[in-house]
Amino acid sequence: MALGACLFSFTAFWIAQRFAHVSMVDLMVYRAEGATVRAGGDLYALRATAAHLPTTYPPFAALLFTPLTLLGTAAIRTLATAGNLVLLVVFVRLSLRLVGHTRVETVWWAAAAAVWCEPVWTTLRYGQINLLLAVLVLWDLSRRRADRWAGLGIGLATAVKLTPGLFVVFLLAAGVTSRVRHGRAGHRLRHACGAAAAFTGATVLAAAVLPYDSWRYWTVMVFRAGRVGHAEETANQALRGLLARFLHIPEPGALWVAAVALVTVGGLAVAVVAELRGQRSWAVIACAVTALLVSPVSWSHHWVWCVPLVLLLGTRGHRAAALGTLMVFCSYALWWVPHGLGRPELHQSGAELTLSALYGGAGLLFLVLAGTSLRGPGRTQAVTNE
Repeated sequence: MALGACLFSFTAFWIAQRFAHVSMVDLMVYRAEGATVRAGGDLYALRATAAHLPTTYPPFAALLFTPLTLLGTAAIRTLATAGNLVLLVVFVRLSLRLVGHTRVETVWWAAAAAVWCEPVWTTLRYGQINLLLAVLVLWDLSRRRADRWAGLGIGLATAVKLTPGLFVVFLLAAGVTSRVRHGRAGHRLRHACGAAAAFTGATVLAAAVLPYDSWRYWTVMVFRAGRVGHAEETANQALRGLLARFLHIPEPGALWVAAVALVTVGGLAVAVVAELRGQRSWAVIACAVTALLVSPVSWSHHWVWCVPLVLLLGTRGHRAAALGTLMVFCSYALWWVPHGLGRPELHQSGAELTLSALYGGAGLLFLVLAGTSLRGPGRTQAVTNE
């Protein structure tokens, strides 16, 4: 019954997306990037689709997109939708394993519901790669600690898109803290080093194939967050977007830097404490939420991490928080406020500001809840887990 319900939900979702005439605009940008690589063009001068969207990912991502040029547009869209639905099931399975729930039936029920939450819907609508990156990270973190491939998933995900790199910092901080307290760092430092090595290898490979584009990205483009879009856009649920809308300014500047420093330290502290107490599920989600908040831009579809977040809260006795979080990410309330041409987000007030801060606000509340739940004495498992 659970599998049938999932198939029915996915079929209804597919039909709904077809009726919505989804453009999969980001998928078309990826295809254009692959075509530019094959043609030997200037990757970061590219403006793709009718929206003139730029290349924003590191060069390694463009290398991975080159196979997209081998198929027609219709075939790519079909494969991307099917592939993302498969990735969603895998993501749900890994999320349930993370929180300690192993019933197969639950995977199908959860996937059937998760496909309708706004971040997942928008990921498939745009043909985005968020689910792929999340699966790489969770697959990596669910491997056996002695696995020689530890770090590969996080490293590759970071080479495609920089945000997962915070997981490397998290593992490094947890390993160093364990060494200071107990004289041994064990698997966490090895994991961090493996991720750094995988990232470096992928980046060097891209530099060997695309030397000019690599030099330009790492010396210029990586510092130009404004190329991605306006900070205040409603879809931007990072701290930078929340502050820009709240302050009615296009760039929050020093205040954003201070907020990022505070949330990074606080979020990583929560993640490290949870990890050292053997609460990896809290640690992983805290790190993911922190990364989303401190990134210059975290579009609404980047928040697919809401899936394991809700599952974690629901399985740890925080059912009211789980229900509230589920409502936030399934409400599509971000899009109830004025947005689009004319930059109306700079003039929001009252309820509009609240609605346009739902994801970021939910992320901050989660970090507070996680920190509160981990307060007080707790047995550190750093030694026994080594």
